[in-house]
Amino acid sequence: METAEIRRRWLSFFESKGHTVVPSAPLIHEDPNLLFVNAGMVPFKPYFLGQETPPYPRATSVQKCVRTGDIDEVGKTSRHGTFFQMNGNFSFGDYFKQGAIEMAWELLTSSVDKGGYGLDPERLWATVYLDDDEAVDIWREVIGLPEERIVRRGMADNFWSMGVPGPCGPCSEIFYDRGPAYGAEGGPAVDEDRYMEIWNLVFMQNERGEGTGKADFPIIGDLPKKSIDTGMGLERIASVLQGVDNMYEIDEVFPVLAKAAEMTGKEYGTRSGHAAGTSHPDDVHLRVVADHVRSSLMLIGDGVTPGNEGRGYVLRRMLRRAVRAMRLLGYDDPALPHLLPVSMERMSQSYPELRENFDRISAIAYAEEVAFRRTLAQGTTILDNAVNATKSAGGSTLSGSQAFTLHDTYGFPIDLTLEMAAEQGLEVDREGFTRLMQEQRERAKADARAKKAGHANTEVWRDLRALGATDWIAYDTLTTEATVIGLVRDGAQVAELEPGQTGQVVLDRSCFYAESGGQIADEGVITADGVRMRVRDVQRPVKGLVVHTVEVIDGPVRVGEQALAEVDPQWRVEACQAHSGTHVVHAALREVLGPTALQSGSYNKPGYLRLDFAWNQALSPETRSEIEEVANLAVRDDLPVSAQWMSLPDAKAWGALALFGETYGEDVRVIEIGGPWSRELCGGTHVRRSSQVGTITLTGESSVGSGVRRVEAFVGMEALRYLARERAIVHELSGLVNASSGELTDRIGDMITRLKDAEKEIARLHREQVLAAAGSLTDAAKDVAGTTFVGHHAAGASADDVRQMVLDTRGRLGEERPVVVAVTGDADDRPVIVIATNQSARDAGTKAGTLVKVAAKVLGGGGGGKPDIAQGGGQDATAVNDALKAVEEKLAGA
Repeated sequence: METAEIRRRWLSFFESKGHTVVPSAPLIHEDPNLLFVNAGMVPFKPYFLGQETPPYPRATSVQKCVRTGDIDEVGKTSRHGTFFQMNGNFSFGDYFKQGAIEMAWELLTSSVDKGGYGLDPERLWATVYLDDDEAVDIWREVIGLPEERIVRRGMADNFWSMGVPGPCGPCSEIFYDRGPAYGAEGGPAVDEDRYMEIWNLVFMQNERGEGTGKADFPIIGDLPKKSIDTGMGLERIASVLQGVDNMYEIDEVFPVLAKAAEMTGKEYGTRSGHAAGTSHPDDVHLRVVADHVRSSLMLIGDGVTPGNEGRGYVLRRMLRRAVRAMRLLGYDDPALPHLLPVSMERMSQSYPELRENFDRISAIAYAEEVAFRRTLAQGTTILDNAVNATKSAGGSTLSGSQAFTLHDTYGFPIDLTLEMAAEQGLEVDREGFTRLMQEQRERAKADARAKKAGHANTEVWRDLRALGATDWIAYDTLTTEATVIGLVRDGAQVAELEPGQTGQVVLDRSCFYAESGGQIADEGVITADGVRMRVRDVQRPVKGLVVHTVEVIDGPVRVGEQALAEVDPQWRVEACQAHSGTHVVHAALREVLGPTALQSGSYNKPGYLRLDFAWNQALSPETRSEIEEVANLAVRDDLPVSAQWMSLPDAKAWGALALFGETYGEDVRVIEIGGPWSRELCGGTHVRRSSQVGTITLTGESSVGSGVRRVEAFVGMEALRYLARERAIVHELSGLVNASSGELTDRIGDMITRLKDAEKEIARLHREQVLAAAGSLTDAAKDVAGTTFVGHHAAGASADDVRQMVLDTRGRLGEERPVVVAVTGDADDRPVIVIATNQSARDAGTKAGTLVKVAAKVLGGGGGGKPDIAQGGGQDATAVNDALKAVEEKLAGA
């Protein structure tokens, strides 16, 4: 049974049992504590936590998930993977244990002809929590499962919570006996390889308190409504129903692995590992390719683009690990154009949007591979230089700082550094590398904490949210009366905020736009009797709660005060212009470039917008001008702008664009500009007609990642100010070169050409002077301990000049006897020294790299190079003669 059919049967079965089928949420979720959705119940957390009222008593879904905690382990075993799908059925105060167990048993054991999975009931086992006699009785008395196949286990195995205070409860897991070929007899407690867990039924009936680990927390009471949260790994049940060993061999994954094996000439699963229980390295690499290609496909499909932090870094790392795995398998050509389409063909059976968006997805992935191949070439050169320098200094270990620089600056994976250093007989200071990585993580965490400011303590916001949702009326008015229901400072609730303090204010009603969808928050004031607060930021730390970060000007302000909230009207007008302008530019991009130029991110504030979109090449000046013209024509045409609420399926059927990286609820707001010309799901504030946007002026276009470009623009009065500044610059240049504005390009181009010609002539004359000076250096040669030595300081000479002088002088002195030439320069007061030796000197044991280190130490710096020529530098330009003397003394001593 194919995976897509298993998925279809799941949804169909639970729909027939009165469950609302809920589409998978995007992998990018609004929960600030999650990088990606990592469990099937994540989209339903607000219902389980009591933050929102569920719109249905029963629900079912097949949720896309990504877990990133063990990326390094992917491939080493057949268990670890990053992307997976979780089948789930949920009850919110409706059916409980018996209903969950009965439906699970029915779906698993019903015949294939009747829509079930057709599993043999004799091969199913159940585990329950130690004292959950109710679940035991249901399994034994209602289902008829023999007592010996019902196993009681402790909290670590059969009690579930979110890891924080809140809903929790015992669970019952269903296991499938794969037979004696997979391990010892005796049930899940004996061997969980043979007895594979396929379904976990969580009975949410308790509330837990503070604690750590899976079992170290108190149960502080019962929930008012008992609920059900179940999860069945789609890949796991597919491996059972398809009769294969693991997830890598199911129909959605194995075709990519097989294609990679075909491309590299490898065979999968035919060799034993190097030690008992280990996989052959080729099998590990093939599994990495299969997992990471599929995971990357799904992440890009949901709007993630490669980057250097957060979600983008996870994607970049997976794409690069896949490419590197192909390289280790012996395949050096671009691999993703052969592998990604295979994964798309399989996954699009369940997610047809992957086929529709494959042009965008593949452009991003292929561009990242091209960039990484450049990184490999560049990093390999840098690594080779570091290895040579280490060997020249007599070392056997590459420093942790060098490995970290390769990783952090050039994106060179540490495991590739380890591998290539080992090939050249060197170890890597892994401990030093790990320490630097940890220091970087700590800096990043500290920075993240600083940025979050007052939003760190989610418990504070949950407590305030429990008082009721904020009546948010930002679309309707710029002023409103409100009551102060909460004050927060430094992450904790306080009774008052005093003048000069900064903190957060929660009102029962707010007209301030809270930052979201790329639009920054409103600014304005909140006043009360004797109180004045300037609003600096507005956020939603938890769903339904609007929080205002304020600076108290006059006060103090206390909880319970009646206040007046007022948005700065000029700020809101210009914010509306920028957000509507973003929609206009997006529509113009799609009109000029085609429908694949989809927005992947945006940011707008009063007077300014930037928009990231899927595109794999720079825009020509002509294309930029065309996009700008289309956008401004839409402004000129005074198109109507409207906002309508509708269901998400209706919005998509209407042609509204759901932008990548955004999370949408059941009902969505569609912004339409000029009818079908621009229809997007959006929660931002907008003008009423396109002419109110004002002038749109594109000011920049650049790359922000593989397959992603960025345009920036000024809008409204800021656009006019920008054009006025540009006009002033043109006027000033015209006066400087004595030409009209129409003649500027030709006049300045001619001046640049003449300047370049003059620079070339100066460089030619300079080279002639350098060579002439080099010709006289041989006259200064002296004998030092049997070696012909030339030491010279070329005042004002650059490193290139010095190098040319050294090589020319060495050539003039020939090979009859050992020769060492050392020349220093001090261009821009930065001392440099180059030392060269001839073959006779090297045969006698004199190496340029050794001598240059002596000189560079005197200059207050460092250096290195090969035995025949080496270069160094430092900070002290007054010590050049001392450096030459140190080289001579070293020769004399040798």
